[in-house]
Amino acid sequence: MFNKKALTLVFTLVMLSFLALAGCSSSGSDEEANGSNESSDSGESSGEQVTIDFMHLWPEGSSKAQYTIVDDIIKSYEKENPNVKIKTEILANEQYKDKIKVLAASNELPDVGITWAAGYLQPFVEGNMFTPLDDIIESDFKDSFVSGTTEAFALEDTTYGLPLELNITPVYYNKEIFEQNNLEVPQTYDEFLNVVQTLVDKGITPITVGNKDAWTGSMWYMYLADRIGGPSALNSAIDRSGSFEDEALVKAAEEIKKLVDMDAFVKGFNGLSNDEAKGYFMNEQAAMYLMATWELPNYTTSPDVSDEFKEKVGYFKFPTYDGGKGDIDSFVGGPGVGLFVAEDSQVKEEAKKFVSYLVKEWGKHSVTDAGVIPATKVDTSNIDLDQMYIDILEDLNNASNLTLYADVQMSPGVAQVHLDMIQALFGGQVSPEEFAKKQEEALADEE
Repeated sequence: MFNKKALTLVFTLVMLSFLALAGCSSSGSDEEANGSNESSDSGESSGEQVTIDFMHLWPEGSSKAQYTIVDDIIKSYEKENPNVKIKTEILANEQYKDKIKVLAASNELPDVGITWAAGYLQPFVEGNMFTPLDDIIESDFKDSFVSGTTEAFALEDTTYGLPLELNITPVYYNKEIFEQNNLEVPQTYDEFLNVVQTLVDKGITPITVGNKDAWTGSMWYMYLADRIGGPSALNSAIDRSGSFEDEALVKAAEEIKKLVDMDAFVKGFNGLSNDEAKGYFMNEQAAMYLMATWELPNYTTSPDVSDEFKEKVGYFKFPTYDGGKGDIDSFVGGPGVGLFVAEDSQVKEEAKKFVSYLVKEWGKHSVTDAGVIPATKVDTSNIDLDQMYIDILEDLNNASNLTLYADVQMSPGVAQVHLDMIQALFGGQVSPEEFAKKQEEALADEE
């Protein structure tokens, strides 16, 4: 598999090969077709008609709630800015990804579009295709984003995307199972181990995890790395300012081995998919399930889940580790999609204004209208939501850190090594030291 540098080089060469044939952006072409030779700044300041091409991935048929939110935002923006027309192109997820690559290669990106964080946006940034957005954050979103979200869309301290969605990963638990066994929600890791041991002793499966999809086990490891070494330990290993053989990261692997040896996880976990493992929690055959907040509808609003079960589900933050550097308000998770503005847009400043408006309005409506947690902080005092949503949003508002999923931070090749090692660690096929060494070697080979 290509490493990150090779992939970036290929991407850049493809883009450059089309550059000579590329025209202006579509919005710029519209202006030329209308006979306008004035710059976009001139058009905007004089109130002349401006067209912003916007490409997103929420078709009305498959993503009706998100489609409706965005459509309403566009209508409101056009009403408030009568000289602006938002021209949309809407594709499903995989079609969108395919087309955006083609448009990038021919230098015809839309003025505004959807991007993912970290490794996904890196080739676009290195190809000078996304414009910096730090000025919008500074002027319009001071302290508005949940800590750690915009950082996921930044390279070398410059932000190239504004996040819309956010998922964090709490530990869901069955309150009835806890009550029946006189268990309290653990605040410290020692208390957590006591919960696990008590359940094991009574023949109850403490935790379900589907580690066939190894990103699920990775989240357990990431939390332990954070609580033991602090939020910078894992990130430093990945960005090469530190090492995967750091004492805290090896210790986190040792704690995973300890959990496995305690029989903390559901039997056969390395052969179960996440969906299969989730069934153990939904059927009340396991007491705990660590998973992202995209599961919230199952425990709050889904008509396919009984109210009786919903009332039994609570959640807690991953406990603190005695002597560790992490705190209980630091979360593993990550933003979903974000918005970019094309560097070569002929209406760049107006496009940035529209992006700012869309992010603000999305933050007001996404939870109540679509059950989607936004990347901006939410004032829960004036909205009608299930209590679990309100609690999660309050936790996000007070978050001290958000550590992006490890495999998302890594290049595809290193991410595969990480996931393979997670499976091997949980399966007892490597020692904690070997687990760390293999990943350190994979990361070093990329430098």
